[in-house]
Amino acid sequence: MDLRDLEKVIKESEGGIEEKKENLISNMKKEGNPRHLFDSASALQLFLDRIPISSIPGLQNSASVVELKTGDTVRDAIRLLNDKDVFGAPIAGDTLFHSDSNVPQRGSDRYIGFIDLASMLLWCLEECLKDPIETNEDGSHGAGISGIFSMLEQNPNVGQTKVGELAKSFLWEPFFPVHLDDTLFHVLMLFAKHRIQVVPVIERFDSHVIGFVSQNAVIHLLLQSCGLEWFDSIANKALKDFRFESEGQAVSITGDQNLAEALKVLWEKRVDAVAVVDRGTGRLIGSIRRSDVYLLLDNDDLFFNRKSLKVEEFIRLEAIRREFDSDSDPIIERNLGALLAAGNLRLRNRFLPRMDSPVTNRKTDSLKQAMEDLAETKSYFSFLVDETGRVTGVLKLRDVITQFAPPSMDSTIDGGGFFHSALEQAGCHLEDGTLVCGN
Repeated sequence: MDLRDLEKVIKESEGGIEEKKENLISNMKKEGNPRHLFDSASALQLFLDRIPISSIPGLQNSASVVELKTGDTVRDAIRLLNDKDVFGAPIAGDTLFHSDSNVPQRGSDRYIGFIDLASMLLWCLEECLKDPIETNEDGSHGAGISGIFSMLEQNPNVGQTKVGELAKSFLWEPFFPVHLDDTLFHVLMLFAKHRIQVVPVIERFDSHVIGFVSQNAVIHLLLQSCGLEWFDSIANKALKDFRFESEGQAVSITGDQNLAEALKVLWEKRVDAVAVVDRGTGRLIGSIRRSDVYLLLDNDDLFFNRKSLKVEEFIRLEAIRREFDSDSDPIIERNLGALLAAGNLRLRNRFLPRMDSPVTNRKTDSLKQAMEDLAETKSYFSFLVDETGRVTGVLKLRDVITQFAPPSMDSTIDGGGFFHSALEQAGCHLEDGTLVCGN
């Protein structure tokens, strides 16, 4: 079977990634010739480039997508995302006309960025510390206003800041949209090349956002390639055989530090999560994620006591809350709709691991095992620990995705280990952004 035969089999196969994989394996077995006239890198790229985004379950059943505008105030933006229970939203310009003319913008120019609620909350907390104004003892400031919103009312220089102005603080993410007929390979490349949390999916006729593809959804889809030789050849390798970009970026605090200190670390280090370790043993006892910051909106006591509340107590309180916050069976929902979160950005995501039970892996685990752990828990990171339970590093979803992305030909990004391995086997390498083959 050569590359053209492979492309024909994949193209003619109906259904999603699982159906295409089974049909492909069946055809290879019928051929009975173990030698194939194509390299693994080309085969994987071809396979992923035939899996349409529309095959992601739940993506087209999304509820109306929440949008923010550059002219919205930070206070109103936080309130909107909190009320709608979404962790982030695309940012639309205030006008559909170019600023220097009356020419309408293209639909693809409607959105100019993406921002999440946690980033805005952490920014507000930090800015209010610069010129603090005492909040009423009971946290109130008028009817129905308390906690963080009271703080923003009393600090209008912070609360009335426009969302558009936050671009100066690098709180925006770039907006790289795709369409339903684009492919998994296209999405994989965007995640590998850019530091983005989600890839928006837009309609072709009006460019409105209809849903999002998450990094976790890509991991789910990649795992459906298990059994294909060119996927297994990299996924079955041990984590110690890779050099991950984020591996040495684990940030930790001790359980006896206060919550305010943890929030400050999240802001200053710009990390997705901090490991919480026992001061005496150094062992991992939990984690605090950026996405957990919303709890300060739900519970005013957490907000007002953040400077005295120890992190380990905060983690214990979250565990108790999760015990009593189970209005449905998470196991059933996770199995039936593992990818449904791709279509929305739920803020209060009860499928995420508890703070006292973060995902962990050993460097002797395979990449596939780490992918399965991340996919099952819907976590976006795993702490790498040694045999004593001490944190040695962190593995993020983007680190995993990058291993299945081809090396960039037009930037300084090196690409993933899968394609480097394939290039070496073919006697090729990258030199100054150019593919060089042969002697």
